[in-house]
Amino acid sequence: MSHIKGHRPLITCIVAIVLVFNSGSGAEAGHRKSLFNGQNLDGWIVTDCEAEVRDGVLLAKSGNGLIRTDARYGDFVLELKWRALKKEKWDAGIYFRFNELPKKGPWPARYQANLLQGKEGNVNGLPTAQSSGLVKAGEWNSLELRVTGETASLKMNDQPAWKSGGLKESTGFIGLQVEVPGGGQFEFKDIYVTELGHETLFNSTDLSGWTSGGENPAGKPQSWAVEEGLLVCTGKKGTWLRTAKEYGDFNFRLDYKLQAGGNSGVFLRVPADGKHRGAGGGVEVQILDDSAERYKNLKPFQYAGSVYGVAPSTAKTGRPVGRWNSLEINAKGPNYRVIHNGSIIVNAEVSKFPALEQRLLKGFIGLQNHKTRVWFRDIRIGPAF
Repeated sequence: MSHIKGHRPLITCIVAIVLVFNSGSGAEAGHRKSLFNGQNLDGWIVTDCEAEVRDGVLLAKSGNGLIRTDARYGDFVLELKWRALKKEKWDAGIYFRFNELPKKGPWPARYQANLLQGKEGNVNGLPTAQSSGLVKAGEWNSLELRVTGETASLKMNDQPAWKSGGLKESTGFIGLQVEVPGGGQFEFKDIYVTELGHETLFNSTDLSGWTSGGENPAGKPQSWAVEEGLLVCTGKKGTWLRTAKEYGDFNFRLDYKLQAGGNSGVFLRVPADGKHRGAGGGVEVQILDDSAERYKNLKPFQYAGSVYGVAPSTAKTGRPVGRWNSLEINAKGPNYRVIHNGSIIVNAEVSKFPALEQRLLKGFIGLQNHKTRVWFRDIRIGPAF
C-alpha cells in the first residue's frame, strides 16, 4: 500500500496512448494518457490532506485539501470513476482550470464540478451547469468532463448532464477535492485525460515520424529501438534522433527514465545538422542523472532541466534512478520555460539571457544519444501556453 501525506510533489508513471477522441460533435485529434497508475500517486501533488492507493484505487483518506495534477491543461477531456463511501450527505468535487491555491483555505475559487449529494457535477458560477438524478448512491459513477475554450460540458454515467459557456481561464490544473470531515471519504479510479490540441510524436509501435540525425538523415536511426511500447536509446554508439517535421512555438512534453549515470537531452529548434549551441543553432534542454557522483562538479547550466550553456535550472528535481521523470518545455519566441517533475525550474526570457536572441526560432526536435541507456514515452507537442 502506498501512503502519502502533506505537501510532497509526485510524478506520474503513465503510458501514453494515441487516439482520436469521439465526442457528440464528431472526431477530434488528441493525446490520451492515464493520470493514475493504480500503484502510487506519481503525477499528483497532495496538499492539506492524506491520500493513499489501496487495491488499485485512489482513496481520499482524511483532511480538507486537494490532490492535483502536476501539469496544467488547456483544452481537455477528463474521464474518471468515483464512489462516495459515506452513505449520505457525501461531498467532494473536481476542480479544473485553476492556476493557484488561495492564500487562505485549501481550495481554489473556481471551477469546481461538485460531488455534493444532490448536486453532483454542478458548477457554481456557471448558471447552466446544473443537473440532477444521474448518480447511483453507493456505487461507482463515471464522469466525463469536456473543456474547450470558454465552454465546458459534463456527462455522468454516460448521460449528458449540462453544457455551459463563460469560462475565463484558458489553462490550469485538474484537482480532486478532499473534504473528509464534512463529506466523507471518496474513491477514484480509471482516471484519464485527453489533451485536445496536442499531437502524439511517438506511437509506441515504431519510429514513424522520426528520422536519423546527423550525416545520414535518410538512413535507419542507429542505437534507437522500440521496446515494450517505449522509445529507447540503447546506449550504443550511433546517431541522435530527430523529428521529420520542423516546429516554431510549441508546448512539448515527455516522460523519461535513466540508468545510473545516464545522460541525454532534448534538442529544440535545431537545424538538420543538430547544431544546438551558439549563434544559428537551436538549444538543448539537459537530461541527466544529477545524483551520480561523476556529475557533482558540473556548471549550473549543465544540470537536468537547464537550457544547456544558457539558463541554469533553479532546483534539482530529478527522481531516483529507475523512476520516471516528466519534462515539459514551453517555447514561445526566443523564451523557454521548463517544468521538471511538476516544478518550474527554468524561466529563460531573452531579456535576462540575451544569448537566446541568436538562436533559431524554428527547427527540428531531437533526442540526444550520449551513449547511455534512456527510456522515453508519452511524447507529444501542442500549442505554446
